[in-house]
Amino acid sequence: MNDTPRTRTARSCTLLVIAVTVAATACAGPAERPLRARPYDAAAQIAFNAPAAGKKADPDKPLEVSAKGDEGRITDVSAIDETGHHLAGDLTADGRKWRSTGSLSAGARYTVKVSTEDEEGAPGARTLTYETATAKRALTATFGPEEGKYGVGQPIIAELSLPVKDKAARSIVERALKVRSVPAADGGSWYWVDDQQLHYRPKEYWPNDATITVTGNLDGVKIGDKLYGGASQPLKITTGDRVEAITDASDHTMTVKRNGEVINTIPVTTGKPGYSTRNGIKVVLGKEYFVRMRGTSIGISEGTSDSYDLPVYYATRVTWSGEYVHAAPWSVGSQGAANVSHGCVGMSTGNAAWFYENITEGDLVTVINSYGDTMDAFGNGYGDWNMEWDEWRKGSALVKDGTDPNATIDAKARLRPSL
Repeated sequence: MNDTPRTRTARSCTLLVIAVTVAATACAGPAERPLRARPYDAAAQIAFNAPAAGKKADPDKPLEVSAKGDEGRITDVSAIDETGHHLAGDLTADGRKWRSTGSLSAGARYTVKVSTEDEEGAPGARTLTYETATAKRALTATFGPEEGKYGVGQPIIAELSLPVKDKAARSIVERALKVRSVPAADGGSWYWVDDQQLHYRPKEYWPNDATITVTGNLDGVKIGDKLYGGASQPLKITTGDRVEAITDASDHTMTVKRNGEVINTIPVTTGKPGYSTRNGIKVVLGKEYFVRMRGTSIGISEGTSDSYDLPVYYATRVTWSGEYVHAAPWSVGSQGAANVSHGCVGMSTGNAAWFYENITEGDLVTVINSYGDTMDAFGNGYGDWNMEWDEWRKGSALVKDGTDPNATIDAKARLRPSL
């Protein structure tokens, strides 16, 4: 029979229908069962190491989810706490058991979602709740200074409730201590002063008019063997202008700058031989309108030529051992010409009153060209800025090949003021 265009078209359509039918038959599964609209409840298929009724799980022990019997297997497990943290874990190749590998948080509530399949491949699901007990030992952090407005040199202090010596544990703690500055500071890092105290500073000073917030995200975090973090009160401070007072001990003058502009030059006297004022950058610790200064407080015996017992006004403290910037009306004749004090920076009462009113806690007081030693970084006030940035970074537990500082601070060993 001759093919006409119409018969060729009909034959082609017939072949197409046959091909589609064969393809559809080939795609059908051998069981030829419809897919389920939703996974079945897998409660009877799984078990997990839940504590006894009314009790909470030990956070030091891993969470385990197991498949019951020989039918079916676990395909996936997701465990998330109330903060959104995912708990890491491993599933065996045969799908019989999932075990957490990450550290459980103490006092946490986990939502555990388990996916399974039966022997025919049908999907199952089950959602469980897993609660851990609170820690018997909790490490907390107390931040300083107190909330308020400070100069751009103010370091942030974190005092831990328990000592932390292990570097791995220090890394966990340090990662949880967050500092944020708006505007942003140039870098920033914690330095472990000792086992219980950390200082934080940027590479350079804080920005002017910044808001600095400090938070401790330690609550429930595993830090070491049976040691977990506790809740810490956050801190917020602000900065103002950048105020710097630079005292040149050889020139007997103090130059005061605000945001880089000189606003006053003051004749001063600094420490005489044997009592030379410390060189370096110091951070203002506080201000006292009146202080009684006695030579006996720094080891000078009464009745000797160096002894003194004087009322002092407009005293701005820069070290815990008693170094101040203050009014010294008895040495006005030497101010701008000679160094005659016992270590403090002295000036006239009028100049001291001006300085007192224009300086604030956290501002910077620097001494140059003195015969004294350089201000220590820690232990006698805030000499943090005297340490080079590369060296400072080594004090962090998060820096590769960083050092483990052994310096200690005895906060109670604060001597009376020198003059």
